Amino acid sequence: MQNRLAELRRISNMTQEDLAARAGVSRQTIISLEKGKYNPSLQLAHRLAKIFNLTIEEIFIFEEDGKNIEKQ
Repeated sequence: MQNRLAELRRISNMTQEDLAARAGVSRQTIISLEKGKYNPSLQLAHRLAKIFNLTIEEIFIFEEDGKNIEKQ
């Protein structure tokens, strides 16, 4: 799963540490998310969406069998 976290964090002038503190996770978790090495729980995805005032779908790009799933 791809995501826009690094982009949104930079636009918001947040460090990885800032975002981690606001989301209640470690900086290492944010690093792993941004590198696409970790998929967040629904609860964490929801917290991140609230931080950026976006929907989960606006942050995380869901893929099925290597193809982007577009909204119907």
